Amino acid sequence: MAYVAGVDSSTQSCKVVVVDSGTGATVREGKAAHPDGTEIDPRHWWDALQAAMHDAGGLADVSAVAVAGQQHGMVLLDSDGQVVRPALLWNDTRSAPSAEDLVAEVGAAELAARCGSVPVASLTITKVRWVRDNEPENAARVAAVALPHDWLSWRLRGFGPVGESPLGPDLDQLATDRSDASGTGYWSPAAGSYDLELFQLAFGRTAREAGSPRDGAVVLPRVAAPDESIGTVHPSLFNAAPDGVRLAAGAGDNAAGALGLGAAAGDVVVSVGTSGTVFAVAEAPGSDPTGTIAGFADASGAYLPIAVTLNAARVLGSVSTLLGVTFDEFADLALAAQPGSAGVVLVPYFEGERTPNLPDAKASFHGLSIASTTRENISRAAIEGMLCGLAGGLEAIVDSGVEAKRLLLIGGAVQNPAVQAVAGQVFDVPVVIPSPGEYVARGAAVQAAWMLAGSRPDWPLETAPAPASDHHPEILANYKAAAGR
Repeated sequence: MAYVAGVDSSTQSCKVVVVDSGTGATVREGKAAHPDGTEIDPRHWWDALQAAMHDAGGLADVSAVAVAGQQHGMVLLDSDGQVVRPALLWNDTRSAPSAEDLVAEVGAAELAARCGSVPVASLTITKVRWVRDNEPENAARVAAVALPHDWLSWRLRGFGPVGESPLGPDLDQLATDRSDASGTGYWSPAAGSYDLELFQLAFGRTAREAGSPRDGAVVLPRVAAPDESIGTVHPSLFNAAPDGVRLAAGAGDNAAGALGLGAAAGDVVVSVGTSGTVFAVAEAPGSDPTGTIAGFADASGAYLPIAVTLNAARVLGSVSTLLGVTFDEFADLALAAQPGSAGVVLVPYFEGERTPNLPDAKASFHGLSIASTTRENISRAAIEGMLCGLAGGLEAIVDSGVEAKRLLLIGGAVQNPAVQAVAGQVFDVPVVIPSPGEYVARGAAVQAAWMLAGSRPDWPLETAPAPASDHHPEILANYKAAAGR
């Protein structure tokens, strides 16, 4: 029997699960909060990881660990390993004009072909361009560009700022995996390598992959294989096992979620968290010049076409607060309305939107009349609007040639019974509700177990009763009309 640990360093918190690698049973868990914001000092992530790891009982009996993290976040390091400026997160949209510049300079079709995605404000490539254009003094200090999970894995191994880490700032020890690298906008899933020309176009300086010859270029993390060990946790941390705790490559959060669910060809995953995501496991890399689908890599060696919305669970929070009700009361109101909300439609672009790419958009209600303006219809319209945004992403993925046999619906908001019921009406694919669990952290644990044993584990997936499949195509049609799509 061997224990493995998986870490999920998400936007809102850090979660750690310790799992029996043989059975997949969760042994213990830990959690610590992250501060709110769209730019964050990465030290908060490191502090939270340490707190969550201690809350989970440390690593004294753990053989391997992997870190999954929120994608796209830009972590800039200087030659001393110091963070140059707070990390710009995926949901920071200030780089939207930078994304437009890159598309104008290179072309949407060429960018999609070269890196799998048409850059929007979320992607790292747009954020480095923004720093180049708006903070030249910071840009001049940059010696390496990493992502949140890369930086945390580096710190776990004992590397970090001068005077604050046992092993110091060896930037050539930075490592990542193909799933997280594919979300930068300057790594090609099709070629399996960095597009250094694109990085230089964005940042104005040459780059190299860690471990390649030193020539003064900006260091980008080495991309490790899915089952590769990138080192060991430093023995001074978390009461690590005396014979060493091996560290797997880690992954981006959605790719780790796919691992944690055991997703395979034919599975589509819809995640309703801070952001909303629709992704599927595909056997070949994709390229969508419209930008609706980002053609990412997954954490197993396959591919992960994905559509992302900025507005997900917070839509429900905003509307329930507007109505002055609890989440349970909000669910009761929504379930009291009829499918289609009597024609009321919410286009929920509260924080702008990524899919479609409308960073400056705002939310709007449509179809309101004296008769239809009820608390019940407004509640249901909020859920329908949130899910219709994701259903548009599902349509695009299916239209790209990916088969959808079942839909796995996950995320904190999915525990709302009204969300489950409406999902069975909005999506034209059988909906499966996995039992509540930390699937991103669990996916990281799958990766750690894979590295340890040399083969990918096949842990069972527990599911809750599925919602009734009662497809109402008019819900999505009305939403598209209101959103101008």
